Amino acid sequence: QVQLVESGGGLVQAGGSLRLSCAASGRSFSSYGVGWFRQAPGKEREFVASITWNGGSTAYADSVKGRFTISRDNAKNTVYLQMNSLKPEDTAVYYCAANGGFRAVGSSGVIQYWGQGTQVTVSS
Repeated sequence: QVQLVESGGGLVQAGGSLRLSCAASGRSFSSYGVGWFRQAPGKEREFVASITWNGGSTAYADSVKGRFTISRDNAKNTVYLQMNSLKPEDTAVYYCAANGGFRAVGSSGVIQYWGQGTQVTVSS
């Protein structure tokens, strides 16, 4: 069992930066694929980025490519999402997601674990 806790959200002006963290409890986090999703008011939850268990591969939604960077520190059981050049349309609740057993988190498919979310608001 893994528990995921997001932090780092907040209010920022357009063009600014935030770094989100996803801290995981439990053993074997280094064998988990992890991703970030977001949900804006009135919209469906959408994929943002993912990283494989060893950090060897990453994937991004087209809308955030070149602006967001996902990374992980398995020694700290933490995955990060560095968000630069933020836009008002990035405003959403951001969720961390994870799959065990070395399975990747993709833009679709089953997700084993979800965090509770952290609010990101970008003002124009």
